[in-house]
Amino acid sequence: MSKKAAFHNLGCKVNSYETEAMRRQLLEGGYEIVPEGEQADVYIINTCTVTNIADQKSRQMLHRAKKQNPDAVVVAAGCYVQARGDEVLADPAVDIIIGNNQKGQLLSLLEEYFAGKEEKRAVLADLTGPSCYEELDTGGAESHTRAFLKVQDGCNQFCSYCIIPYVRGRVRSRLPEDVCKEVRHLAQAGYREVVLTGIHLSSYGLDFEGEKRTPEAPFGEGLKKLILAVAEIPGIERIRLGSLEPRIITEDFVRTLAACQKICPHFHLSLQSGCDSVLKRMNRHYTAQEYLNKCALLRAEFEQPAITTDVITGFPGETDEEFAATREFVKEVNFYEMHVFPYSRRKGTRADEMPDQVPEAVKKERSRELINLAARMSEEYRQSFVGREVSALLEEPAGEGFMGGYTKEYIRVKAAGGMELSGRTVTGKIACRNGDYILE
Repeated sequence: MSKKAAFHNLGCKVNSYETEAMRRQLLEGGYEIVPEGEQADVYIINTCTVTNIADQKSRQMLHRAKKQNPDAVVVAAGCYVQARGDEVLADPAVDIIIGNNQKGQLLSLLEEYFAGKEEKRAVLADLTGPSCYEELDTGGAESHTRAFLKVQDGCNQFCSYCIIPYVRGRVRSRLPEDVCKEVRHLAQAGYREVVLTGIHLSSYGLDFEGEKRTPEAPFGEGLKKLILAVAEIPGIERIRLGSLEPRIITEDFVRTLAACQKICPHFHLSLQSGCDSVLKRMNRHYTAQEYLNKCALLRAEFEQPAITTDVITGFPGETDEEFAATREFVKEVNFYEMHVFPYSRRKGTRADEMPDQVPEAVKKERSRELINLAARMSEEYRQSFVGREVSALLEEPAGEGFMGGYTKEYIRVKAAGGMELSGRTVTGKIACRNGDYILE
């Protein structure tokens, strides 16, 4: 009888991709994959450590898995493991520990464990220096319309608040031929949209020999070339990009994307703060005005592009005046969506040692203010499409007689029809009824 395995993923889209790749490993190894709430022989928790809350959730899920079945093997994988290896090793709820850049070893570690060598096992790579890209393959995900595709790992930016360069290591990129090979497989399997993602996607290709950078194009040509290569693959109708570094947005980069019909005009440019003094303390390498100029470049080449972002409130030393500058700046940019987070202290980062730490209550109140502002801006953006003809890739049922999907700008819409429309691109004018956006 095959063993049963259940997965739980925490964190970013890169983690989601790696979870799918581990799931595929076990399927090919003869495991039966069951929902995480069911009894299983193995529980794999792919952890996150981007905030203190992420650490807490990671611990909770590991302990919940062991409580659900005390005889099961609990596998802790990912960023929390990489950051807190000694702590996880000492946790009696955990049987196998797999750090980043080692997730391809899951099946072999389980085979060793079940082969009569049932002592705690740990594989943690040293990611403080150069390392190779770990090739993983998902074969797609559960949805058969959009696939997330990890093409890059690691980060060299060392923002003062961020632990990720320490747990993900330096920049390393997947070879373009390997990316295109997986995209072709996805297209053959019926996927119509791919989302290129990475820990610092803009740095894709910087580790390739001969990759050149200039002050005008500090992240080189790697990502642009990859996008154009993926666009050549038949069957793929849409290419969506993960989070981008604002400095990759140059006239040449934007014009290249605008000339590619498959590119979705949905750009996530990480901001973090709209105040120059805070940006400097964060070790972000642009000013608020430079960021605004990047948004203007996108809006000059795309009609009503969806521009989304991340903002941190309550960074050490953030005064009322600095927060007010951020609030006014995000109004000026007029984002489609904002992900707003109160600053979370991370040991090992420079920001953890900075003076004038902002009280939690102040951070949360500032977050609430920006979240409310974000909701208003998001609704205004979607309302601006009412009456316009758009295309939407339909994915799943959305109530009786309707299928749900997304426009290229990532506006959620519904269209009349059944499952026969799944994976189909339909066009129509957007109408708003009872809070739903309907294609007519």
